[in-house]
Amino acid sequence: MTIHTEIPQVAGQKPATVHPLWLRLAHWLNALAVLIMVASGWQIYNASPLFDFDFPSTVTLGGWLGGAIQWHFAGMWLFGFNGLFYLLMNILTGRMKRKFWPLTPRGIFNDLRAALRGKLQHNDLRHYNMVQRAAYVFVMFDGIVLVLSGLVVWKSVQFPLLRELMGGYDTARYVHFLAMASLVGFVVLHLIMVALVPKTLIAMIRGR
Repeated sequence: MTIHTEIPQVAGQKPATVHPLWLRLAHWLNALAVLIMVASGWQIYNASPLFDFDFPSTVTLGGWLGGAIQWHFAGMWLFGFNGLFYLLMNILTGRMKRKFWPLTPRGIFNDLRAALRGKLQHNDLRHYNMVQRAAYVFVMFDGIVLVLSGLVVWKSVQFPLLRELMGGYDTARYVHFLAMASLVGFVVLHLIMVALVPKTLIAMIRGR
């Protein structure tokens, strides 16, 4: 179980930085991009549903198929370039290894059990527990799947190899939808955790 103790604050000393500026900017830009893409994507979905349901118009963006596609393309570029910036900065600064590894099934199980029992600590926000690491690594992978499947749905003819790897155009649509649903699920859990530990929101705004 991952338990971190509070690091004592020296009088007159600034609190340690939890999130650097580049990370905070990438986080909030990504939040905007995800909001645009999901809401417009739901409107696009309604024009040709994969399943026997539609999304209410009150939670969609674009008003009609053409408008939704324009919003989706705008969000796509922001999501893609911002995501690439985030991944590169994590790798180049060493944050990827420092924050998300090691990651083990046993560690995830122990921390998840502690979280369900209300015994998982969040004293030092600079360190991620195993559940957080697994969630963030998953959502990074999910974002890559979203982009790749989205390229197949958007430009199927131009990316024949990628289309085949996705199992064809129709399968790519299902992959894209399921990746979107996974992202929405992550966002919901993320917001719940923020509500339970409000200081994480303050740290993502102020950096400390």
